Amino acid sequence: MKKKKHMNYDRADVRALRNGNICSRMVGGDYGEVRFDSVEQASIFFARELDYIKTQTYDVEHPEMTALAIFPVTSEVPEGAETFTYYSYDKTGMAAIINNYATDLPRVDVKGEPSTGYVKSIGDSYGYSVQEMRASKMANKSLDVRRGETARYAMDYLVNKIAWAGDKKNKLVGILSEDNDIPKYVLSTVTVDGKERTEFRYKNADQILDDINGMQKYSSKITKNVEKPDTLVLPSHVYIDLSTRRIPDTETTVLKFIMDHAPYLKEVREANELQAESTDINPTGSNVAFLFTNDERKLSLEIPMHFYQYPLQEKGLEIEIPCEQRVAGMVIYYPLSALIVEGI
Repeated sequence: MKKKKHMNYDRADVRALRNGNICSRMVGGDYGEVRFDSVEQASIFFARELDYIKTQTYDVEHPEMTALAIFPVTSEVPEGAETFTYYSYDKTGMAAIINNYATDLPRVDVKGEPSTGYVKSIGDSYGYSVQEMRASKMANKSLDVRRGETARYAMDYLVNKIAWAGDKKNKLVGILSEDNDIPKYVLSTVTVDGKERTEFRYKNADQILDDINGMQKYSSKITKNVEKPDTLVLPSHVYIDLSTRRIPDTETTVLKFIMDHAPYLKEVREANELQAESTDINPTGSNVAFLFTNDERKLSLEIPMHFYQYPLQEKGLEIEIPCEQRVAGMVIYYPLSALIVEGI
């Protein structure tokens, strides 16, 4: 990695390096080009290196972590909280025709069922040995940024897994968790080689559209037309099929046909986590579609404290950077604003 001039540094990292033994050993030492004139100079040099790595780690993006890209992300719960209470809501009551001077106006309300959510810390760390720091200075090359990126990736992976599958042991809710009150929709079947199949790959454009509009009709029925889910998430291979398969004798893809004729659908997204093969995240054993209203008032991925890198800690002949994040999983305020569809 080519050396980049980086002038910023974390003062806490400087103090930790200055008060430790690693930089003091490099001052005036017989390390050839690794010589420093003072502990302060050595401390600032390596603090700048680490600040550059931390900056790159915060900036790195992993688009394959679909939950972080698809769902609304909120941070309403204080990072110090261990639990929080939220309500799953349902509208009750209706208006009526009234007489002049009426005093018995119908009462409407919002009925809420309280639920308790839990906040958990997740963490990892990365670090560098004294020799790696010497080699970095001697070769005029930056320390390996990939370690910091890997720490961030591991954290994002776990948050993404919790968002989709939850964590029953730690009482964190995910989209595919049991007992999260999201209703399920049963797809229509077609006969293929004497077998009844529900998968989209066996259906033509009209049959697929009927299924998707059937999902919308089901949401409308169970909510009295209150909920109109607008975002459909499909397993990646199903999304690719719909976006590339053309309707016979036309230039129109099945996906475009669906978007033109599904009245409430605004967006179709893909998620590899919904494939049957993603057994570490998808517990259903089948390909799953998820239809929901993309609005943080309906559901959100609650992250009370985002990825944070603490000042370095000197441990023997290496320095270590601890990383932490606090996550509460999915908070589903209106379960009936979404649908889970298996066998897609």
